[in-house]
Amino acid sequence: MPEEYLASLDTEAFRAAWDDRITESRWPSSGTLVAEEAGRVVGYSRFYPTDDTDDDPAVVGMIGSMYTLPEVWGTGAGKALMAGVVDTLAGAGYSQATLWVLEGNHRAREFYRRQGWDGDGGLVEERGDGFPITKVRYRRPLPGAPAPS
Repeated sequence: MPEEYLASLDTEAFRAAWDDRITESRWPSSGTLVAEEAGRVVGYSRFYPTDDTDDDPAVVGMIGSMYTLPEVWGTGAGKALMAGVVDTLAGAGYSQATLWVLEGNHRAREFYRRQGWDGDGGLVEERGDGFPITKVRYRRPLPGAPAPS
């Protein structure tokens, strides 16, 4: 995302939206997990039933966001956060999970690949406040899910 766009975000509106999201969680089928280090939040992930029209929300959970601070990249914090989300989705009864990632975010795409995610061919192109955004969908089976036939 362009730096100008990120700098222009309204943090108070962002905070209010997150308060609403956390209040509306329906654990364990939807919610937010955080990664902490020395008592401070260094990452978070938000998940919920898929909103993709080509998937069944009773079967497929979606990771809507997954972020860690750059200072904890490579420390295992993101891997632990991802493992927690995958386990929570599996415990909620989903058999698969998906996520969307910016096509040009090679670091994140490699991270997801190392965690057992693969591109499934899903692609969406949008315009975000004057700049193009292309996202690709990744998918993985969840622990305890039946093997595909």
